[in-house]
Amino acid sequence: MPGDAASALPEAAIDPMCSGDDIKPAPNPKKILFVTPPYHCGVAEVIGRWIPLNFVYLAGVARQAGLAAGIYDAAAKDHGYPEMEERFRESMADYVAATAITATINDAVKTLELAKRINPDVVTILGGVHPTFMYEEVFAASAAVDYIVIGEGEATLRHLLTALETGEDPATVPGIALRRDGAVIRTGSRPLMDNLDDLPVAWDLLEWEEYTYFVIPGSRMGAIGTSRGCDHDNGFGSQRRFWEKSWRARDPRSVMAEVEQLYTTHQVNVLLITDEHPTRDRERWETLLDLLIASGLPLHLLLETRASDIIRDREILWKYRKAGIVHIFVGFDAVGQNSPDAAAGEAHIAEAKQALALIHEQGIVSDVSFVLGFPDETPDSIKKTMQLVRQCNPDNANFLALTPWPYADRYEEVRPYIRQWDYSKYNLVDPVVEPRNMNLLQVDVALADCYRRFYMGKILDVMTMKDDFKRGYLLRATKLFMGSAFVIRKLGVGLLGKIPAKMAEFRGKRKED
Repeated sequence: MPGDAASALPEAAIDPMCSGDDIKPAPNPKKILFVTPPYHCGVAEVIGRWIPLNFVYLAGVARQAGLAAGIYDAAAKDHGYPEMEERFRESMADYVAATAITATINDAVKTLELAKRINPDVVTILGGVHPTFMYEEVFAASAAVDYIVIGEGEATLRHLLTALETGEDPATVPGIALRRDGAVIRTGSRPLMDNLDDLPVAWDLLEWEEYTYFVIPGSRMGAIGTSRGCDHDNGFGSQRRFWEKSWRARDPRSVMAEVEQLYTTHQVNVLLITDEHPTRDRERWETLLDLLIASGLPLHLLLETRASDIIRDREILWKYRKAGIVHIFVGFDAVGQNSPDAAAGEAHIAEAKQALALIHEQGIVSDVSFVLGFPDETPDSIKKTMQLVRQCNPDNANFLALTPWPYADRYEEVRPYIRQWDYSKYNLVDPVVEPRNMNLLQVDVALADCYRRFYMGKILDVMTMKDDFKRGYLLRATKLFMGSAFVIRKLGVGLLGKIPAKMAEFRGKRKED
């Protein structure tokens, strides 16, 4: 069986990228419902409601396979299982699909179990990073999962749905895992897609009124991917392995056409660029900036990139701002945390400081994350991290708990220090790794204390900023963040947890004595 899903599809099913309205299902088609699990951890949700961009593409290819597709974003609606049960009964879909990262895997499986309980004949499909690498564990945990899509999902899902609809043996579909005769089998690998611009998009299936960026009042929030892949990893992440160490980019003209469609058809004026590394190719990136500037669309863009790319682009950073970029997240690896090479760590820190200063010159909001809870973490090392934060001087700082995904390259290195095995806690918020010289409560208290110290220390700087847009943006963001239930809970842990954390520290010292 050829590896390309297109070989198993009719010619009409492999047309270039088109909007959801361009694909008409056959009369009385079967239904597939894409569902986000009802998982909440409180960080990203503080400032916005984010579209499930993966479902926009997956629903598009499901339509190409002849199905009627729907997207049910239970997470954005803040629905729980009772509301989900009602929706499942109303839809009576023939297929229910979900995706999962490690933190959401429990709820994703529970979602499919609910679908099976309501309709035992429904076919359930699961994809995403965690199931890709942990498919055997997922199958062992639940009988409700019928098929798992391994890796990049669009071509595989289209082929799988076509096979199921035409009676082809699904075991011949490359890129999936399934049960057969009581055993779990994984079919042959499927190559990554050559052309990301050919993907269909089902924007019309989103309930757009759900999506807003709270930091910009009255906004409508969208997302777009301009490339896929990551060729850099810190050993604890997953993207480099998931994308097979590759990086593939879309044509800037195709991206711009999609941006214009989102603005004109769906009134999207805030766009998250979801790429792991959108600025990797300087020429391509500048072309996209030029197209955005030429369009004159009143957009606000949010993106993540590397400190080295910001420094590389110092002469064209004005284009970033003119194109609408208002918020740049600089990956935490750029600050050289936990580097075994002191000289290399200092170089990374210097690079990060320079990049953040350049971002600030353009009136763009900067955002950096710092990770706490490495096995060798101590109260003193956390104080040094806070000193590092002050040196870098970002507008926003996130303090994350070290979270080793069970499929990460360095997982076995920290496995002896893992104390929390509930995957729902693997969210970068709740500590799961216990350092040699601290306990989980002490790490949690430290995380809360870092947030408190940083934002209390920044408030005067923000209030006295001369840039009206940036001042208002940061004041709204800080108010949302500090007033959220997540932060109130975290600060409560910090304040109430200090005494028991100190007692635990004292007991540890007594044992040493």
